Amino acid sequence: MIDKKFENGVLELKISRPEKRNALSRAMYQQLADALDEIQKTAECNAIIIHGEGDHFTVGADIGDFQEKRGEGDSPAVVFLRKLASIEIPVVAAVEGFAVGIGTTMLLHCDFVYAGQSSRFRMPFVELGLCPEGASSHLLERVGGPRKAREWLMSARFFDCDEALAAGLLTAAAPQGQALDMARATAKKLSQLPGVSLRTTKNMLARGDKAAVQAALDDEVRNFAKLINSEATQAIFKSFLNKSSRR
Repeated sequence: MIDKKFENGVLELKISRPEKRNALSRAMYQQLADALDEIQKTAECNAIIIHGEGDHFTVGADIGDFQEKRGEGDSPAVVFLRKLASIEIPVVAAVEGFAVGIGTTMLLHCDFVYAGQSSRFRMPFVELGLCPEGASSHLLERVGGPRKAREWLMSARFFDCDEALAAGLLTAAAPQGQALDMARATAKKLSQLPGVSLRTTKNMLARGDKAAVQAALDDEVRNFAKLINSEATQAIFKSFLNKSSRR
């Protein structure tokens, strides 16, 4: 589930499924999207913090959900990502442990990202027979450059906090276990600023990229559906789940 707490101008959204390393279900994506929808209308909110419960940020989507056929429309994950990409309120992410799949790509839509030194990132889409999501096919190159974007997306390998920081994916690294403290300190500073000018500034910074982000999401949705519905990709999921059940 997604735990919500709003006080002193800051909304905290906690991904709370520690027994599954905070894997995100369809219902949790919907909860996140609904929370963003609701807070967007709240003038008193100057910052949103997203973090995970326990030792991990999130290992990404619940892979069991990938066994169902995908239609042409947006999945709950994409609905959430579109809202995250367009929200006017500054978003601060606090990462500890694993940030896998959408756990990494959602960071591209956050304004501040703090990660503990033990954090590990990965976008395993190609290995799973899928394609990039979260507009990472567009934004990752802008953040880390074309070489790093290709390496991370095509090799599907893990990379650590130091590499993420050097490539520009993070705002700052934190001592292990202190990413949320850094996120809260930033959110507190934002909460004390004029809200209208803060939102205006975020909109101005994003104005040249909004159409490109939405176009990337549209393209990813089309290709993701084709791949996830293929027999080859479903065979990969089946094999993965079988291995998991035997552990």
